[in-house]
Amino acid sequence: MRRRRLGLTLVILFTLVVYPIRESWSEEQKEITLEEVRVVATPIIEGNWVNDYASRVTTVSERQIEDLNAMDFPSALRRVPGVTISRYNLVGGYGGAQGGTIFIRGMGAERPGAEISTLIDGRPSFVGIWTHPLIDMLSVNNLDHIDVYKGAQPVLFGNMAYGAVNLVTKRKTEEGFITKIRTAYGTYKTFDQWIEHGGKKGGFDYYLTGNYKSSDGHRRDADGVVQNYFGRMGYQFLGHWDLSFTTSRTSSWADDPGVEGTPRLPVTSRFGLRDQTFDLTLSNHYQFAEGFVKIYYDDGQIRWKDQWDSTRREPFDSNTDWNNYGIRIQQKLRPWASGEVMVGYDYDVYGGKFEEVRPRAIRSLDETHFYNSAPYFAVRHTFGKALQITPSFGLRYNMSKYFGEDLGLQGGLVAKYKDTEFYAQYSKGFNLPGVYTVYNYTQVWNRGDLWKNLKTEKIDHFEIGLSQKFTKWMKGDIALFYDSGEDRLVFKSPPPRFENLEVYRTRGVELTITLTPLRNLEFFIGGTYLSPSPYDLPYAPRKTLSAGLSYSLWEKLFFNFDTQYVDHRFTSNPRYPTATPGKVGSYYLVNGKIAYRYKPASGKWEGEIFVAGENLTDVNYEFLKGYPMPGATAMLGMGIKF
Repeated sequence: MRRRRLGLTLVILFTLVVYPIRESWSEEQKEITLEEVRVVATPIIEGNWVNDYASRVTTVSERQIEDLNAMDFPSALRRVPGVTISRYNLVGGYGGAQGGTIFIRGMGAERPGAEISTLIDGRPSFVGIWTHPLIDMLSVNNLDHIDVYKGAQPVLFGNMAYGAVNLVTKRKTEEGFITKIRTAYGTYKTFDQWIEHGGKKGGFDYYLTGNYKSSDGHRRDADGVVQNYFGRMGYQFLGHWDLSFTTSRTSSWADDPGVEGTPRLPVTSRFGLRDQTFDLTLSNHYQFAEGFVKIYYDDGQIRWKDQWDSTRREPFDSNTDWNNYGIRIQQKLRPWASGEVMVGYDYDVYGGKFEEVRPRAIRSLDETHFYNSAPYFAVRHTFGKALQITPSFGLRYNMSKYFGEDLGLQGGLVAKYKDTEFYAQYSKGFNLPGVYTVYNYTQVWNRGDLWKNLKTEKIDHFEIGLSQKFTKWMKGDIALFYDSGEDRLVFKSPPPRFENLEVYRTRGVELTITLTPLRNLEFFIGGTYLSPSPYDLPYAPRKTLSAGLSYSLWEKLFFNFDTQYVDHRFTSNPRYPTATPGKVGSYYLVNGKIAYRYKPASGKWEGEIFVAGENLTDVNYEFLKGYPMPGATAMLGMGIKF
């Protein structure tokens, strides 16, 4: 009730704001020639770019997250070409199954999300026992931007990096102070509230955020609550050094509404999460070198209550307690002109304990941890000036506690000439079995330590791409990719076990076009065609298309619309193929947001009032078989910045 009273207080506060504000942008000053200033942000994504080691990256900025009215991590990426999502509820990730996760070009279906390295400021964020991420740990309200790596990243990120997503948190980088408050209310009693404040004085800076979200849900027992708090303190010293400490705390729960059309279960299953993180980073930045040392600790727990065993006709609970910690060191050196050598070392420990509580017995896994120790290096050099050609090569040598050594490697080539950029990359990634194998073999299947005989999953990734700026207002990107995976872990019975059996292939093409015909109008169109083998590879739709429009009227009224088409796809989990496989149909969604923004002549504050809607055409669709998503929904909100 206290939080709801706080929300009501904020609503009353916002009713006193008579004139909502326009968006404020800072543009670099150019000498002599003044270019026309854009007053809208690129819809859906900030853009695609290729890093120095030929990896294709898509960036979604804070501005895009707000324009999409994205309340959580999957919603922020739901329109990114090549990315698909799965979920149950409007608020709260039911993370024990496919109730909240993302997939990149068909990757991420194993223990949903486990093939994708999810990081916050470069440190891994996942459940130490089950190896997959949980979306409620990844609050979008803390973010400056999100970088999506759409191919295997064995050198930079190592284990589980068949794709990677790095969430970069907010930091005050300019002198002064800032405060933002926002509240919104919508369909199904959906409530979204956040407050943030940051400041910088000399070498010291800090940033604080807090957000609370809740919803009754679009179905019975589809309700959920998420709370997240984030803090950062930073200090810059000696001109080239920086010390930063961040911490965050998340608590959430979400109910499982169950498969529609089936008899209601005697209990309602609830997935509860608590997570606390700490990150201390010392970094340096010189003209000839830059790097960091990062120490992190992640302590979390899951309380999954009232699960239903249909065979034994009984409820049971499961309790997961994990802690991950480690150190990450990286230094980039530029010992010669136009060249760079990157060296690094990661030491990651992950795991915890688990128990399954049934009416007549308890099965438990004592404190169990795996570790990876991994030195790596990469080197690149740029030849030429007008035509720049940059070859690169990198290696990571991974040593794990139980599964021996693995070698990750990648090589790339980037060529730039005026407004044209070409890149090509090959990488060989790896994905280690997780602590969950110990529990299954020792406590469920009574097969002792035979889990140690499992092998590492492998993938070969090939990609080439071209970016072309045709005019000042039109840019296009195209990428061709091919992935070949082997030794994928699959469940077999009898006797019950995991085996490295499955081979799979995915190949496809991705195309994006950005159009800015006017300073206040911008279009984005993107699409991915994917051809998987086997054809029923989970979460690998053949065709996905997305488009967005941003338009400003009088620099006060802002329109943002986005749309997406996703082809039919399979949704079964390959680790447990005995579960009933599902196939969900295609869907086409339209969403929109209209905002009125105002900045008074004094310039001391800015305000906004907005209305946002999802599934405006009220189509029937689902991410998971038997879990229909809501029809048309709307939210009304307001905010202030000063």
